[in-house]
Amino acid sequence: MRYWGFLAAKLIVASSIVWGLWRLLYRLLPPPQTFMSHRVSRFGQDLPWTLVSFALFLFACGLLAAVLLDQKYRCRTCLRRLRMPVMAGSWPNSFLRGAPKIEYICPYGHGTLGVPELQIAGREVASWRENEDLWTELERQNGSG
Repeated sequence: MRYWGFLAAKLIVASSIVWGLWRLLYRLLPPPQTFMSHRVSRFGQDLPWTLVSFALFLFACGLLAAVLLDQKYRCRTCLRRLRMPVMAGSWPNSFLRGAPKIEYICPYGHGTLGVPELQIAGREVASWRENEDLWTELERQNGSG
C-alpha cells in the first residue's frame, strides 16, 4: 500500500507542476484579439501558443515517463532505489534456466527485481520476488562455504 501511495504522491506532484506551467502559459501569452466580435481559438491559430503548448505536452509526457521509470526500480517495502544490477542466466542455457535477465536488489534485502534482458515474445513484465531475510541467508552460505 505504501508503494502505491508513493506513486500517487509523485503523480500528484508532477501533475501540479504541469498544471502550474499551464497556468503560467495562460498568464504570459496574451489571448488573441477579437475579430468582428468573434473570438478565435488559440490552439492551431496562434503559432507561439501552439508551439509552447506542444512543448509543455512533451515535457508532461517525459515527466510521466520519468516518474513511472523511477517507481519501477524502487523497493516495494522500503521505497529505496534498487541497487547492484547483476546479470542472471545466459543465452546458451536459456532452455534450461530461462532467458537472461538483470536482477536488482534492495540494499536492505527486502527483495529482488528481475528485468528481462531482451523481450522476444511480446511484452514481458519485471518480476518482484520478496526475500525473508536475504543478508543472513547470504552470510550463512558464505560462512559454511
